[in-house]
Amino acid sequence: MYINYYNEIKETLAKNEAYKKVKDYSKNKSDLNAYYEVGKLIVEAQGGENRAKYGNKLIKEYSEKLTKELGKGYNITNLKNMRQFYIKMKGRTLCDQLHWSHYRYLLTINNDNKFDYYVMITRKLNLSVRELRERIKSKEYERIGYKEELEKPEVNTLIKNPIIIKIDNPNIKLNEYALHQTILENMDNFLKELGIGFTYAGSEVKIKIGDRYNYIDFLLFNVKYNCYVVIELKITEMKAEYIGQVTKYINYVDKKIKEPFNDKTVGVIMCKKENKFILEYCTDNRIFTTTYELV
Repeated sequence: MYINYYNEIKETLAKNEAYKKVKDYSKNKSDLNAYYEVGKLIVEAQGGENRAKYGNKLIKEYSEKLTKELGKGYNITNLKNMRQFYIKMKGRTLCDQLHWSHYRYLLTINNDNKFDYYVMITRKLNLSVRELRERIKSKEYERIGYKEELEKPEVNTLIKNPIIIKIDNPNIKLNEYALHQTILENMDNFLKELGIGFTYAGSEVKIKIGDRYNYIDFLLFNVKYNCYVVIELKITEMKAEYIGQVTKYINYVDKKIKEPFNDKTVGVIMCKKENKFILEYCTDNRIFTTTYELV
């Protein structure tokens, strides 16, 4: 049976334009569904996904006719984006929490896991397009080391490496106190950079172990994983004694601070430089390490 693909595409887009004028509150969902359908029709009209380079003439023809009959918004680039949108989203669930401008930007990502990560993080944190761009520019996906096990209930799965800390002069050498104060002054940014669900519980938290007082650099709580998080800052390479130090803090919080309904406390050691050989001998799965980078 002969299918007039151009008429099908024009009808889909015309219906979408008419719907958006009546149902403004759900126009984003309508856009996504319409552009997905148009992308599918373009692929079919071109004879399949692998014939894109042979279909540029057809897209140009469709673009000229659509612009003449429906108005602006259907140039060659937009139609190519709709085609790519269908190919990328085929088999995936459309998320109408993301707008077309989000998806259009994400279409430049070829790696499927990377694409899925940024869709997920945009949905969960309700990111604007500008915020999404900043995260991609900072190579957040690469710093997290995202894998499919991201959804498992482990607080470390969203801790980036390195953690980006913004300061006025990134070339200056900070001591631990200065690093601590820099983070404290920009705590909101630090929590966002650290990952999902982190909230501030305290700074330089004073605890007594035996007859000595100790101070936890930062005590956080992760609402997603229902656990306290001990953050220990170090301006040196990772050392074996840091593990013992954080272990003591974790045990203290478990016994003295956390509630019975909270999960076990975890610890994060932020160092200037990693030492993988030391980590090989750390068998405590409550302790995680990351590095930081001043920018």
